[in-house]
Amino acid sequence: MNKMLADKKTIFIFTMPCLLFFGLIAFYPVLQTGIKSFYDWDGLTGGTFVGIDNYIKLFQDKLFARSFKNGLLVAGVLVLLQVIVGLFLTLLLLDKRIKCKKFIKTSFFIPVVLSVTAVCQLWSSILNPEIGLINRVLEMLGSSYQQDWLSDKSIAIFVIAFVNAWQYMGYEFVIMYSSANAIPSEYIEASSIDGASRWQTNFRIIIPMMKDTLRTCLIFAVTGGFNIYAQMQLLTQGGPGTATYSLTYMTFRSAFKLRKYGYGCTVAVVLILQCLCALMLINTLLSNKEEEGKRRWRKRSVQ
Repeated sequence: MNKMLADKKTIFIFTMPCLLFFGLIAFYPVLQTGIKSFYDWDGLTGGTFVGIDNYIKLFQDKLFARSFKNGLLVAGVLVLLQVIVGLFLTLLLLDKRIKCKKFIKTSFFIPVVLSVTAVCQLWSSILNPEIGLINRVLEMLGSSYQQDWLSDKSIAIFVIAFVNAWQYMGYEFVIMYSSANAIPSEYIEASSIDGASRWQTNFRIIIPMMKDTLRTCLIFAVTGGFNIYAQMQLLTQGGPGTATYSLTYMTFRSAFKLRKYGYGCTVAVVLILQCLCALMLINTLLSNKEEEGKRRWRKRSVQ
């Protein structure tokens, strides 16, 4: 077996079909999107090559600036609610004194298995300005504050981000909880014997040993914020006005509503680059922290 695994020709023969298939369904569409972004193309004809005119037009488009900003706002909300809150709940449920853990974990994961349409219909009813649950509860509490949650330009994007975070928080929570439970109990017991408090154990042992999982969850949250689309389509359709546009929604609008497929491909290319830059930035920052931590550990060991 080891001899076969050491044979590069054998590895190439077995992996090439998978790589070709993956390339056809993943890399080829991305390549074609990049090529068509340089064309004035309606999706049917061959198109006319226009060079970087689509990119110049895009960066001068005010709608692009709004869509780009909305993507950053949604990503920030998802990081806060999915990663930070999810990590807090993970650390909380690691405490043996907490009861009904199975019920809590199941409750958090239920929204994940629901369809996006069902979730958006649910929250559309809850957020209804006339018969919605939130406004009715505020009214019962004696508050005169009534809000049209999805029609207010200043808060609609945050509401959409919250709905997305609410649905998928359980997914990232389960990943982090599984990672935390995989940490050998000997480390935690040793810290307890040494007199470390619960939160010292969390920040000195558990969280550092979860760094790879946290990096993955952070990437999911950030790229998920950049790629948000379904909730915008189902709750506001980009409205009010263009207040809740994202780059994904702008791609859809350009290609399928305005039939400017070349311009839509340009937006898609910028979205891909945005996600890649975020991925590289997260990996670079966390890798630097890991190296710094290793240097400190070596320094303490020498001392």
